[in-house]
Amino acid sequence: MTDFTSLIAADRGQPARSLTLIAKADFADWLKAQPPRVRAAVEGARFEAKADTLAILPGDDADAWSVAIGVDPAGGPWTLASAASKLPEGSYRLAEGAPGDAALGWLLAQHRFDRYREKPETHGARILLTGEPARIEEMVRLAEATALVRDLVDTGAGDMGPAELADAAKAVADKYGAKFHVTQGDALLEGYPMVHAVGRAATKARAPRLIEIEWGDPKNPLVALVGKGVCFDSGGLDIKPANGMLLMKKDMGGAAHALALAGLIMGARLPVRLHLLIPAVENAISADAFRPGDVLKSRKGLHVEIGNTDAEGRLILGDALARACELKPALLLDFATLTGAARVALGPDLPALFANDEALAVDLAAAADSVADPIWRLPLWQPYNEMLKSDVADINNAPGGGFAGTITAALFLERFVAPSVPWAHLDTFAWRPTAKPGRPKGGDALGLRAAWELLRNRFEN
Repeated sequence: MTDFTSLIAADRGQPARSLTLIAKADFADWLKAQPPRVRAAVEGARFEAKADTLAILPGDDADAWSVAIGVDPAGGPWTLASAASKLPEGSYRLAEGAPGDAALGWLLAQHRFDRYREKPETHGARILLTGEPARIEEMVRLAEATALVRDLVDTGAGDMGPAELADAAKAVADKYGAKFHVTQGDALLEGYPMVHAVGRAATKARAPRLIEIEWGDPKNPLVALVGKGVCFDSGGLDIKPANGMLLMKKDMGGAAHALALAGLIMGARLPVRLHLLIPAVENAISADAFRPGDVLKSRKGLHVEIGNTDAEGRLILGDALARACELKPALLLDFATLTGAARVALGPDLPALFANDEALAVDLAAAADSVADPIWRLPLWQPYNEMLKSDVADINNAPGGGFAGTITAALFLERFVAPSVPWAHLDTFAWRPTAKPGRPKGGDALGLRAAWELLRNRFEN
């Protein structure tokens, strides 16, 4: 993990290069006010203050240079990310103001996933000095949480099976002195039968399990987090085509989000009682794989007819959500890379939000806007429950017809949530197909900061 604490420091007047932020609309007036040597350097660099561009500005002597950075006023956390990836090593400070949330982009722009590189990319640290020392710890924790999601998702499935995911969760639990428990084998079959059914085709080394972390004062409100931990999804007997299987190492992205959020809660010592549940499986193919047409009994007691073995994520989440609700949490959040239909509807940047509580949905959307971590609400349209009907069981996991796939998946999950429990479901992609400043192509945290802001607003004070 990148040492983010070495990349940001309190500004106590130590030597540093100056960073001047310029919006394109202000560029002409700014340029007129500069001395001739600066105007010449700007023109030579063809700098026009477009977002994510920069120019080196000469000073009174050769070593007295500073930097002009073109910014989008609405750039939020990513305003400084491009500069942080391009500038030479050294210390920098803003010419005016404090970086605020843009410190996060500065930190994450210097994070690299290099586990599989023979010669990892090396670069000197770019240190950001800030006049907001009280926010340094917060920015570092957010960067660490985001990097954890990225690293877990980017790791190949051969190195990130259910056992390795459990190890990652244990490392977070141990860091904060939390209770850690894993249910597997016969105990899993008895207590979480759908988790067992989905994962039983995998090899013994990649056997399914239910991972739990508990932390906090029992007197505090209970917050339950659930994350989909499908470490690789072949589709099962309803096998995916090759192009559909290519990115399925990321199908544990929901678990990565939930684990990172748990770390944020514990790191900030948020006054809640935390219960994290990660059903971890590999949806593999063998003679023992669950089959289309099978009927599975769930932890809740509902019987589920299997319409498609590639709709496995909702099955394992169903058991975990049922368990979470047994303890009557004040709030239940789940994260899952659940449906391709969500990506068709909203694209890769926008997690689909579903909630059974109007105040929760409004607060989560507001939190997302305030930290520039966008989400988009879709409806739990109750008439579509008709599509989940089974001729032989209580419910079908994969309705035919191809309509409203994201909504019907959320409605399926809702059947395992106690109506009295405020619940929100985030169908997140956990992947960035195209690089942006501070956000490389690959695994990414989408919806994590929104959820954290919601929790802070509700429980911090």
